[in-house]
Amino acid sequence: MAIGAGPRADPHDKPPTVAKPVWLPRRTKWPRVQVSRSHPHHHDDACRLSITSGSLGNDTSLTDVTAPCGKGRSMNQKQITAFRLVMRHGSITSAAQVLNVSQPAVSRLIADLEQAVGFRLFLRQGGKVQPTAEAIQFIQEVERMYYGFERLEQAARGIKDLRQATLHIASMPMVSFDIIPQTLKRFLGDHAGIRVTHNVHTSARIVDMMTSRQLDFGVAQTHVERDEVDIVASYRSYCVCVVSPDHPLARAEKITLRDLAEHPMVALAHHTVTANYVTQAFALASVTPHIAVESQPSYSACAMAAVGIGAAIVDPFTPEVFGERLAALPFESLIPFDFHLIKPSDIPLSRAARSFCDALAQTLSRMPGIQLLEP
Repeated sequence: MAIGAGPRADPHDKPPTVAKPVWLPRRTKWPRVQVSRSHPHHHDDACRLSITSGSLGNDTSLTDVTAPCGKGRSMNQKQITAFRLVMRHGSITSAAQVLNVSQPAVSRLIADLEQAVGFRLFLRQGGKVQPTAEAIQFIQEVERMYYGFERLEQAARGIKDLRQATLHIASMPMVSFDIIPQTLKRFLGDHAGIRVTHNVHTSARIVDMMTSRQLDFGVAQTHVERDEVDIVASYRSYCVCVVSPDHPLARAEKITLRDLAEHPMVALAHHTVTANYVTQAFALASVTPHIAVESQPSYSACAMAAVGIGAAIVDPFTPEVFGERLAALPFESLIPFDFHLIKPSDIPLSRAARSFCDALAQTLSRMPGIQLLEP
């Protein structure tokens, strides 16, 4: 071996692939290029660029060249979608039609995806594509991903349409006989998939549950401002006096508190908001009531009045449940019966709670004797 000479070349070794410059004439129609790795056992970054159609000029043609692949490329949603559609429809042409893009655009996306994943996805044979074993394995993971996305889309639609929402509400008894059922019927008719939990409690219990975030929405009486509770809207009606049909006052058109001075009474529990209003009214009229029984809630007081234990001053809604078993008499001096729509503070109403609140407001607006109070 001569001094300075390099090692003798093995005649069986393949010469290395060298990128050759290609000079493009003007007004050239650009060919469609597909990218794949030059050889599965090569460890360099070379890719084979195959010209599948197009011309580079009158006397210039190119079968293949090699160019360095970019590092750090990652797959994207468009590439995955194109791959999924080619696998589903069996051809690049059909996938392009579904995507409403050109066939070269889909080929480009597939080629980019092959670069990103590092293996061939399709074998091109006579204008057709045949998925590789790796592609069949890969599509299984892709379908799992799309199944997850579809579940997310279904969940989002369900939340948007209130078909997967849950609503926890509570109300005081007087609105639970008719007002809440009417509202729920209309509300569930518009949002059939929603699940509602409704409980009936005293106002004090509802406020406590609201402060502990056990409820989304409530209807209650309260005269104590609490930082944990926001009042959404306030309504006013007026108390009535209920007696049995054979009571001496049953046929009166209106009564006064003095009319009750000589008759036993069933009073609401002293800790209620209504009891406070009634106590103040008797004090202003200089009348001392004869309390036979103290009871709570209004339904119990009405039941006692219906059997003749005594007259009761209650809200105007509960007596309707008893029908002809009770006579409901208005007062000359109005005794207010206020109630509020409430929610937890610092938490906005959910879409389900807001829709229910709107439905309840519509129900209340159609009921006589109820007025919305200004905030």
